[in-house]
Amino acid sequence: MVRRWIVRVVGGAIALFLAAVLLFKLVDPPLTPLMVRQAFTHGLAHDSVDLDAISPALLRAVMASEDDRFFEHRGVDWEAVRRARAYNAKHGDEPRRGGSTITMQCARNVFLWQGKSYVRKALEAGVAYVIELVWGKRRVLEVYLNVIEWGPGIFGAEAAAHTYFGVPASALTPHQAALMAAVLPNPRRWSPALPTRFVLSRAAVIERRAARVALAPLRLDDARRD
Repeated sequence: MVRRWIVRVVGGAIALFLAAVLLFKLVDPPLTPLMVRQAFTHGLAHDSVDLDAISPALLRAVMASEDDRFFEHRGVDWEAVRRARAYNAKHGDEPRRGGSTITMQCARNVFLWQGKSYVRKALEAGVAYVIELVWGKRRVLEVYLNVIEWGPGIFGAEAAAHTYFGVPASALTPHQAALMAAVLPNPRRWSPALPTRFVLSRAAVIERRAARVALAPLRLDDARRD
């Protein structure tokens, strides 16, 4: 009896997840678990836009910062995971590296919960493989840039660009884009509009790396392509 109940619950959860994956391939997620939490304490600034309405400079900066092998993996970058483990083992209590790809971060933000646990990490990897298979790279990046946290109560590139620079996401300059990408590891502590010396230094590195990121695989509108 108990086993049958567990099977039904697990089967139902998997069915709901797959239905959500198929739905979000076509429809932007209206909310995420983190948005709901933040809305109660900070309010909510969030606007979803098409990938073509986001500056290519921001696409390059985010990939340079968060996942420079975005086009080379299928959801999980095991080479990055191995590098992160080696770095953490060597540097101990210093700020730790996670090895998460953009796809894994997207999976966590849309379908899972925040916090650190082996269970969530395993689920995150599994969900990442599924959404890469169903959505493809372009849609993964589009959803990611529309749901990622960019400050207390600020979610998505459009809301962040308006909040910090008073422009739509399509009008971000390479420097502004690098500043936005630089704060992603800790968006509640750092601000693109009031960057610390560390954020400025990090943004400078990101801006240089971003110049080498090619966007052709995303099939952007011809007028905005590399």
